[in-house]
This record gives sequence, structure tokens and C-alpha cells, in this order.
Amino acid sequence: MMEKIALTTLLVPFIGALLTACAPKPLAKKICTLFALLATLGTVVLGWQFLAGGKVEATYTLVSVHGVALFGFTVDRISTLIVFAVVFLGLLVSLYSMGYLTTGNREHPHDGGNRYYAFLLIFIGAMAGLVLSSTLLGQLLFFEITGGCSWALIGYYQTPKSQRSAMKALLITHVASLGLYLAAATLFLNTGTFALSALSQLQGSASYIVYGGILFAAWGKSAQLPMQAWLPDAMEAPTPVSAYLHAASMVKVGVYIFARAILEGGNVPHVIGWVGIVMATITMIYGFMMYLPQKDMKRLLAWSTITQLAWMFLALSLAALGSKQALDGGIAYIFNHAFAKSLFFLVAGAFSFSCGTRLLPKLRGVMGKSPLLGIGFCVAALAIAGVPPFNGFFSKFPVFAAGFTLSSAHWELVPVMVLALVESVASFAWLIYWFGRVVPGESSPEVAEMSPLPLAMRAVLIVLIVMSLLSSVIAAVWLN
Repeated sequence: MMEKIALTTLLVPFIGALLTACAPKPLAKKICTLFALLATLGTVVLGWQFLAGGKVEATYTLVSVHGVALFGFTVDRISTLIVFAVVFLGLLVSLYSMGYLTTGNREHPHDGGNRYYAFLLIFIGAMAGLVLSSTLLGQLLFFEITGGCSWALIGYYQTPKSQRSAMKALLITHVASLGLYLAAATLFLNTGTFALSALSQLQGSASYIVYGGILFAAWGKSAQLPMQAWLPDAMEAPTPVSAYLHAASMVKVGVYIFARAILEGGNVPHVIGWVGIVMATITMIYGFMMYLPQKDMKRLLAWSTITQLAWMFLALSLAALGSKQALDGGIAYIFNHAFAKSLFFLVAGAFSFSCGTRLLPKLRGVMGKSPLLGIGFCVAALAIAGVPPFNGFFSKFPVFAAGFTLSSAHWELVPVMVLALVESVASFAWLIYWFGRVVPGESSPEVAEMSPLPLAMRAVLIVLIVMSLLSSVIAAVWLN
């Protein structure tokens, strides 16, 4: 039963994309939202079946040649949690887009076309496939599909700048995919299969090549040094795309495939863990320094995302050293951050829609004019900074606990965790600074003349505000 539910969840968005592409333009957004809703219901039913079965992990092979599994599904506590997040957020972004991509948008007056909604559905389907995939070959297939969709969606407005940004994202992430090609080939040559479960059989140099290749691919997709350059430029995309691709889904591909490799392998070389820790620490500090001078809200959030992804890599790299607490914390971080950062991006989109700008110095006194946007900005800032009771706190705390626990055996982790703590406090201070500049006080001219938000956009913001409080509870219950 779970195999059929997972396959249906995967196929529904692709079928919806085909129908969306062929439908009359006024119907495209409705069809997209309908099929995103059906896919979301599929993830809920899949999770329900998994829970009813006692949370027993299962792997199903769908395509095999001469006994070699090429593609299949893994249904466990991690895949069911993350697939719900990426598909549900796809639904919210589709709904939000119905209000955002209209001629009433003051920054980008434009009615969303069939192409936008069709590629959005393909992306949702590809994310579901990647998260549920039980083979490295399956991950590679959907890894490349997400790259193609990102190119189409980042360049959606078809301005010269957006097309350059789209090509940069495609090229960098495609170069990163070479790591997955190398990892898949090495895994097959050494074990005779592409199944992720075979990672535990690797020894010696093959283990370093496979895990190193996966880590390299993960860095590219999740915009870590030295392959971070594509993400800030990708902010040329429509803001709902930025929220989905660059907060909730595409950038999570890298950290997810790394997490899945650690979970399946169990004997990750410690060198891989240390390389991950060093690069995560460097990226964390670099990303923070780069978002300090940003005035464009989306570019600030892009650099903040790079920093937050570095936190996830730090957690997963600690897991590679043997910490289960760090692994669970890293998975929870992926889940929680998706909702909080999507909220922040969609608040930025609401500013673009209603005020005609997302430049922070021009936004003042938001609370007096739009309490929903003021509350949304506040909740998103506190969640990203890791302030209790918001979900960011319950993401960061396990990372600190795991890091300082491991430091008793690895003293080198002490300065790493101290740097992480400094970054967290500094990030909180910087976000609160902008909160004080943007939310309270007398309204600036741009805010004073803001237009009302469509119902669809308001509804999505309310859902994400609630999820920024509740997602950590969902993750904790599901992962334990």
C-alpha cells in the first residue's frame, strides 16, 4: 500500500504539470494548486500509513535490471517528514502565487503564465522523488531535474539579468552533480548496486570517493563555499520561487542527500566529517559577513540562507563523527528552517507586491499599516535567529548540545562551537536591528501608500506564522 501511495504522490505533480501546460491560461494556476493539494494529501496519507504500521522502515524497488535496483522508495521517519515539508510548501507557494503573479503587483505587474505553474509542479514532483528515492541513481535523476526547473524558474521574467542568473545556477549545480555521478559509479563498481543501503558495505578508498562525491554535490546544491555564488544572484526569480527553491526545497537537496548518506552508511570516514565541519564553519562566518551590508531584503535573506545551510552541514558533519543527536538535530533543522525562511521570503514578496519595493531602508512603520506583515517579519526574524519558543531554537539547541558533547573527545570542536555561538548571537542582533528599523514607528511614504494583500497571500502568511511555532513540535514527535 505505501509503495502505491508514494508512487502516486510522485506522479501526481508531473501529471498536473502536463495538464497545466495545456490548459487555458486563466485555469493554469487553479490546476497547479489543485494538483499540489493532491500531492500534499498523498504525503499525509503516506505518513499516516507509516505511523499506523508502527513506523517500520521499508524499501520498495520499482525499477531493476538483472537484479540491480535502479529506482525505488525508502519510507522512514526522515523521508516521510521531509517529503511532507517540500510538497506542502509547494502547495503554499502555488496558492501564494495566485495572488502575487497578477497585474496588481506594484513591483512586477504580471499575470503568471502556464510555464511558471507547470515548472513549479515539476519541481514539486522532483523533490518528492528525490526525498523518497532509495538509490543513488534515483537521487541523481531528480537532482538534475531540479537543476533544469531552477533554470526555468529563476529566469522566468526573461530579463538579461535573470537569464544570466539562471544560467549561473544551472552551471554551478550541474558541475556539483559530477560528484553524484562519481559517487554512483564508484558505489556500483564496489557493491554491484546503486542502493543507498549499500553505502554501509564500502571500505577504504571507495568510501572516501563516494562520501566525498556526495558532499561535493551537496555543497553545490546547497550553496556552500566554494560554490555559493549562484544563490544571491538567483534572487532575480519571482519571490514565490525564491521562497520555494531557495528556502524550502532546492537548497535543501544538498543537505538532504548528505543526511541520507550518513543515515544509510553508518561508517562515514571521520575525514569527511572534519572536512564538512571546517567548510561549514568558514561558510557560516563568510555568509554572515556578506549579509551585513545588504539592503535588498531578498539578497539579505539569500546570504542568511547560505549561513543557515552551513548550520545544517555542521550538524550533519558532527553526525558523521558519530552523534545521533546531531543527525536528528540536522534533520529537524532542514524541516524547521524551510517554514521559517519561506515565511521571511514571502514577507519580502508581500512588500514588493504592496509597496513596490523590498529595499529595507525604504520600509518603515509596517506594523501600523499592516499588522500581519509586521508580525510575520517579527516571527520570521526570531525563528531564524533561534529565539524560543520559535522553531529555530529547537533546531540550533541540539547542534550546540551535540557539538559540546563531542568536544570531550575532540577538543578541536570547542572553538568551532564558540564561533557558531558568536554567529548566532550576532545574527540575532542584526535581524533585531532591522526589525527596529522596519516594523515600529511612523510609516515611510512607500509603506503609507501600500496596497492591500490578496486573500491567498494573507492566508499563506498566517499558515507559515503558525508553522514557525509548531513545526519543531511536529519534528520532535515524528523523529522520536
